[in-house]
Amino acid sequence: MNELVKELFGELSDGTKVHRWSLENRGTRLKVLSYGGIVQSLELPDGRGGHTNVSLGFDTVEAYETSSPYFGAIIGRYGNRIAKGRFSLDGEDHELPVNDGGHNLHGGPEGFDRRIWDVEGYESGSDVGLILRRTSPDGEMGYPGTLTVRVTYTLTARGDWRVDYEATTDRATVVNLTNHVYWNLAGEDGGSVHDHVLLVAASRYTPVDAGLVPTGELAEVAGTPFDFRTPKTLGADLRQDDPQLLYAKGIDHNMVLDKGLTERPEHIAHLREPVSGRTLKVATTEPGMQLYTGNFLDGTLVGTGGKTYRQGDAVCLETQHFPDSPNRPEFPSTVLRPGETYRSTTVHSFNM
Repeated sequence: MNELVKELFGELSDGTKVHRWSLENRGTRLKVLSYGGIVQSLELPDGRGGHTNVSLGFDTVEAYETSSPYFGAIIGRYGNRIAKGRFSLDGEDHELPVNDGGHNLHGGPEGFDRRIWDVEGYESGSDVGLILRRTSPDGEMGYPGTLTVRVTYTLTARGDWRVDYEATTDRATVVNLTNHVYWNLAGEDGGSVHDHVLLVAASRYTPVDAGLVPTGELAEVAGTPFDFRTPKTLGADLRQDDPQLLYAKGIDHNMVLDKGLTERPEHIAHLREPVSGRTLKVATTEPGMQLYTGNFLDGTLVGTGGKTYRQGDAVCLETQHFPDSPNRPEFPSTVLRPGETYRSTTVHSFNM
């Protein structure tokens, strides 16, 4: 069965209406807001005739507007950090607003996660999905070029959630789009994910400084807490006396995927929750994945299940190019020029 429903979800503080779209296909249910393209929930069958929401989120627009740590949102123009909010492109310096310890994070304080998207539903064969569009004007959050963005969410005939990103520009710029779903395969109110078992096909990672900006090194994961080349629990090494863990209060690091940048999505990560047996497989075209263990959830946010979210209650698997690439010519380029099309695809497959 596939299904597509639109309804009013609420209003922003300025009176702007926010709509919610509900999709279902092959047992996977997805609820998406026009505000930020936010995945409010992603529900999987629980084996008893019901469904379990496996992504963290809120019940109200107000909470997303005032309190959200990017729950489920489209991230842009630039996912992750740009050091000191500055970069140079073609000899021209650009200054961005800083919103994270003196750095630009996730596109700035008014990034794509805080914008209204034009949304339309579509069906194609056995697939059902949403097309989200937005035009980011030249200079928005300091970024050059008018960027025309299209993000497609698809629930496939297999029950996968596929995300396709496209963007074009009228002026040379930098682009790095991703989605910031916080996963808990035990259920969004299921508590710690430290017993989730993770495998990541990455032999290297990008170490960071105290501001969580990459140092430029591509370090081997061997012998470090960042080695997930063979499956292990997320919590296995989180209490090691490692400076990188101390900087981030856990893991908040870019994994350098062994496959590199590819034209088609390739499997790079496998997450399993041992009690329910649910699994999530991630395939992507991207060369990196930000692994974040929910370190800054502090018990002050109340989720859709009515429980507070605490440190370690979710994990993010953000497929992306590397943080601070505009200032690191040795990293894969994030430059987009007129006449080119930015494309990126990530597929989330579930064993329910």
